[in-house]
Amino acid sequence: MLTLFRLLSRWPLWLLHLLGAALGWVVFALSPTYRRRFVANAAQAGYSFAQVRAAVAHAGRMSAELPRLWMGAPTPLQWEGSDCVDAAYARGQGVIFLTPHLGCFESTAQGLAQRYSPAHGPILVLYRPARQPVMVEVLAGARERPGLETAPTTLAGVRQMIKALRAGRAVGLLPDQVPPDGMGQWAPFFGQPAYTMTLGARLALQTGATVLLVWGERLPWGRGFRLHFRELAAPLPGDLDGAVVQINQQMERLIRECPQQYLWGYGRYKQPRRDPVKEV
Repeated sequence: MLTLFRLLSRWPLWLLHLLGAALGWVVFALSPTYRRRFVANAAQAGYSFAQVRAAVAHAGRMSAELPRLWMGAPTPLQWEGSDCVDAAYARGQGVIFLTPHLGCFESTAQGLAQRYSPAHGPILVLYRPARQPVMVEVLAGARERPGLETAPTTLAGVRQMIKALRAGRAVGLLPDQVPPDGMGQWAPFFGQPAYTMTLGARLALQTGATVLLVWGERLPWGRGFRLHFRELAAPLPGDLDGAVVQINQQMERLIRECPQQYLWGYGRYKQPRRDPVKEV
């Protein structure tokens, strides 16, 4: 697997996206469970399949571009709305970047690391350690790029993030990822209860860090990615329940900017898995 990733990392991005689009449709055709979940999740958000059918190919592109992003040369990036990032760093209280499973979320962390880590220190991103031994080998060091550090979904990882924010650095996480049992709470997501990560809200309330929204738009024909930055529509409320609900609403806001690149096949409404790690 490691050899295959290294080989694919040398391919041009347009070719990886072409391969990924085909694989996305193959998976959609062969997996009734995935197909039903994709259509049901989109319908829950108010979209017909015709409106989001492009997301089938984008799900495949997301997988196919990983070798290039993890092991290959940097990809072209465009920036939109980054003035709010400069202002957030200037406050000196740390920055929390939140992004849903929309477009290329790997590109957001890499872009931020390239542009801001020389002056503000490395950005720390939350990740879930791989369960398959073959992927452990691939991931070992793959996400450890200059200016980019990773923190596991453990108590030690949470402490890393708190420490980074208190030092005025930035952290990044995907709040629409279903956390393990005991690390979240049920909150509406497109009108349906979804087990929701509370970590982003807890970090913001505990440290006073600035919360910003970001997503990486996948540009056509392998031209790279456009990073979009947004401020919260309103400050987070001071209570955890309200903050979690508002973060879900902000994720919905981003997804509606480009529903054709959202990962509708993700099991957003599934029951959380058991895990001995609890959140602080």
